[in-house]
Amino acid sequence: MTADMVRIEGVRKSFGSHEVLRGIDLEVAPSEVVCLLGPSGSGKSTLLRCVNQLESVDAGRIWVGGELMGYRPRRGKLHRLPPRTIDRQRRAIGMVFQQFNLFPHRTVLDNVTMAPCLVDNESVEAARERATVLLERVGLADKLAAYPAMLSGGQQQRVAIARALAMRPKLMLFDEPTSALDPELVGEVLAVMRDLAADGMTMIVVTHEHRFAREVADRVVFLDAGLIVESGHPSDVFDRPSSERARAYFQRAL
Repeated sequence: MTADMVRIEGVRKSFGSHEVLRGIDLEVAPSEVVCLLGPSGSGKSTLLRCVNQLESVDAGRIWVGGELMGYRPRRGKLHRLPPRTIDRQRRAIGMVFQQFNLFPHRTVLDNVTMAPCLVDNESVEAARERATVLLERVGLADKLAAYPAMLSGGQQQRVAIARALAMRPKLMLFDEPTSALDPELVGEVLAVMRDLAADGMTMIVVTHEHRFAREVADRVVFLDAGLIVESGHPSDVFDRPSSERARAYFQRAL
């Protein structure tokens, strides 16, 4: 299992009688950027939440960095791990959501340093030093003392990315990180994500930004109704989709 950074086998997930994921198989190699595309309700965000164990799976297995996520096999069955153990597994995964979820009463610097200090028991000095570097990396070196309400949406999302990176993740998950932004602010967030991809960060990105997916993704995966319908190089999926469902979607969306 160690050849892939992420390995997903036969994952199913239902909410009540509605089956959102209907048997997903997917591998993501180290340093690969995979963009998940598809209509609303196709299961893209749910799949990310299952990888990060924010949602438990009903069937199937997920490995990250060779470690089975959320479960322990025993006597031929899977047993759910205790919440504390799942939290430990989750530290290796950074996740950026649609909403920024910053602490409004904390400065930008404090937002980025809280998790390393509280979760990893890192010294305040070391956490602040690394946070300063990360905030400079996302173009916010002059905003360390600012509060979230003083920032634009794009700036807040860049703080959220720096906060995720502060835990030194080996995998980054992005769940439509630009969908809550005004159009003129989208580019500054995508630029940070491009830099992460260029630096070799393994990334799974749920996005409707098709230009970004075409330019940055190593692979595009098209989901519909809880199934992977199409997967391949961006130019193949966008320009020469093999399925009628993907062709119809991209004719409307592009």
